[in-house]
Amino acid sequence: EAGASVLLLRACLALLASPIYLLSFLGMWEPFCRKVFFPFVLDKISVIHDKKSKKHKQELFRNLPDFRGPSGELRLLEIGTGGGSNFQFYPPGCKVTCTDINPNFQENLSRNMKKNEHLHYERFLVAAGEDLHQVPSGSVDAVVCTLVLCSVHSVSSTLREVLRVLRPGGAFYFLEHVAAEHSSWRYFWQQVCHPTWKLVFAGCCLTRELWKNLEEAKFSELKIQHINMAMPWMPIEPHIVGYGVK
Repeated sequence: EAGASVLLLRACLALLASPIYLLSFLGMWEPFCRKVFFPFVLDKISVIHDKKSKKHKQELFRNLPDFRGPSGELRLLEIGTGGGSNFQFYPPGCKVTCTDINPNFQENLSRNMKKNEHLHYERFLVAAGEDLHQVPSGSVDAVVCTLVLCSVHSVSSTLREVLRVLRPGGAFYFLEHVAAEHSSWRYFWQQVCHPTWKLVFAGCCLTRELWKNLEEAKFSELKIQHINMAMPWMPIEPHIVGYGVK
């Protein structure tokens, strides 16, 4: 019964978004989405999400200084930096390496770098989370990833790379939207929106149970909290937040 309703509503949604499906079929949506649409829309959504997540992020990143390396420096790598909305939460003097698979966020990125001159920006790498080969093994104290694991091709490969680049005792920080409780209306709507949402928002998956991937990864210590963030009219309320230690 639910399966049939999901399929019917998915079809209605696909019909509403048919121009995008057509552009995608012609190979024109993906480049436009990556260069223009996604950076623009993400900027608008980020404003809302940043307000809602601010206190969670302050709480999350509070213990970042505890993971300074033996030299007293904190070398931090961010996967999927986007426009740099996390910079404000990093401690002064922190050495930041930014990575993103999409290099089209320059405008917001340079704005946020100017705003956060308390950090040292080491380099910017165009790289996918699954392939950070430009970063030496065991070379960073902390890795940060917020709203990124929803759209990587392989969550387990990304987490393997995270563990590779972290030094022993280093920490991986995350804040991600996840699948809702399976018996809930939220999950029903996530299933309905999933194919169209994934196409429109550059591969973002609504129904990933990311806490399972994190539990399967080889962290020596893992703290995960399930929270709800009120995002009006968006199927991304359920989130997980926390950190894992290598």
